[in-house]
Amino acid sequence: MPAVVIVGAQWGDEGKGKATDLLGSRVDYVVKFNGGNNAGHTVVIGDQKYALHLLPSGILSPGCVPIIGNGVVIDLDVLFHEIDGLNERGIDTSALLVSANAHVIADYNRTLDKVNERFLGSRKIGTTGRGIGPTYADKMNRLGIRVQDIFDEKILREKVEGALDLKNQILTKVYNRRAVEVDEIVDSLLAHADRLRPMVADSALVLDQALNANKTVLLEAGQATLLDVDHGTYPFVTSSSATTGGACTGSGIPPTRISRVIGIVKAYATRVGEGPFPTELFDEDGEQLRKNGGEFGTTTGRPRRCGWYDAPIARYAARINGVTDFVLTKLDVLTGWDQIPVCVAYEVDGVRVEEMPMTQTDFHHAKPIYEYFPGWSEDISGARTLEDLPQNARDYVAALEKMSGARISAIGVGPDREETIVVHDLL
Repeated sequence: MPAVVIVGAQWGDEGKGKATDLLGSRVDYVVKFNGGNNAGHTVVIGDQKYALHLLPSGILSPGCVPIIGNGVVIDLDVLFHEIDGLNERGIDTSALLVSANAHVIADYNRTLDKVNERFLGSRKIGTTGRGIGPTYADKMNRLGIRVQDIFDEKILREKVEGALDLKNQILTKVYNRRAVEVDEIVDSLLAHADRLRPMVADSALVLDQALNANKTVLLEAGQATLLDVDHGTYPFVTSSSATTGGACTGSGIPPTRISRVIGIVKAYATRVGEGPFPTELFDEDGEQLRKNGGEFGTTTGRPRRCGWYDAPIARYAARINGVTDFVLTKLDVLTGWDQIPVCVAYEVDGVRVEEMPMTQTDFHHAKPIYEYFPGWSEDISGARTLEDLPQNARDYVAALEKMSGARISAIGVGPDREETIVVHDLL
């Protein structure tokens, strides 16, 4: 059976949680393969809204095994706080598995994340301050602490001592902060060992066995293509691989097992944090999109920057990820506009550019070239087929599909799980 990847095709917050939840009842495993608690998914089921930060969206689907993969960095305090919150609401989280190879966020990484951003000043990246970047940096510098280390106090202490040899020099001499005690970090991590132990698994082996047993595995990205550390708008990106390639390295599933890649795009565009955003709006339209779409971060609460749909970005995401199907979310948010602009190309130094510019400089100076489509005023939240949509809404979807590089297989017309038009089966 196949492995299916879900990736964000813009700058995040496209509605990956809803898409994952839509498929959750039909898949056996859902794997989060990158990121940490620096991004969230909001899932609405009936009158209940669930904000997930670290846990895979599949945690809400009975019978589905949710896995936190080796490519994720884990704040254990957040993990157990989130589990407890779901348990209090009657959600069974007992099936959760955590990769033994996933890295753990230590308190000193959160501290360094915050002071680094303050030190950068106007050059700040716009991180969430949750220690994600410094933890990935430790991973690449071979100074990281993995989940499995928590069960061997001797190894854990050695790793913490090695990390703090340098970090305490930086904290005290560069940032004028107090030194971090080794015992303080070791004790805080060991406190979670007993509760964590039953969840820990060789997740790559579990997933291989599942696929060999004809189980369906869904691989769920945190963040999105334009925030990918290699393929995003660097340096205004996250610290992990949020593309299809990251799904393989972050889960241990080889690329030959992936049969479908589902890209999630909003019917407009948003971004949180710093960095270029060609279609960003600074007028009443931007405020209206933010208001209609509830565009505030699930994890941070920060207002999202809002803009019109960017077709070159969608084509870029389709190419980088090998997108086979798009899920178009939040089409209902566009209800009420007389006309809806869509960015179809850019102008860079007086030259029309059809694709995403190669360099950061050119992308920073890219000006959107728009085509305008007639809007609609009808409430579309009750639509369950394409024929239920107003003609102008259907024309808008058809235009986006033609210019975005892959077919649109599902359309979100409201926040609820049921408020979705399925055009083509996603599995």
